[in-house]
Amino acid sequence: MTLELDGKMYPTDPEGFLVDPEEWSEDLARKMAEDDRCELGPDHWQAIYILREYYAQYAIAPPIRILIRHMGKKLGREKANSPYLYELFPHGPAKQACRYAGLPKPTGCI
Repeated sequence: MTLELDGKMYPTDPEGFLVDPEEWSEDLARKMAEDDRCELGPDHWQAIYILREYYAQYAIAPPIRILIRHMGKKLGREKANSPYLYELFPHGPAKQACRYAGLPKPTGCI
């Protein structure tokens, strides 16, 4: 499978995750969100960059519980909960957010 942006093809797995996280860009994230009929706002970008930072440090995409804990450390308790993340990423916070962040599918996601 592939994702096309500006005439360039980006290989993805069958669920739309980039095969090479190094190819990620904000434009690719916007394209993925657009394909999902989602518009990325400042809160989405905060979560995406927190995920990318976590991945850069630990070389793994965090499952939802770890993502919530990590977001709490970075953004405070009001943004460290499942309902908030489901508001941003209704197709599954860890899975959808990781896809937009150009990361592999998180461990434990169905």
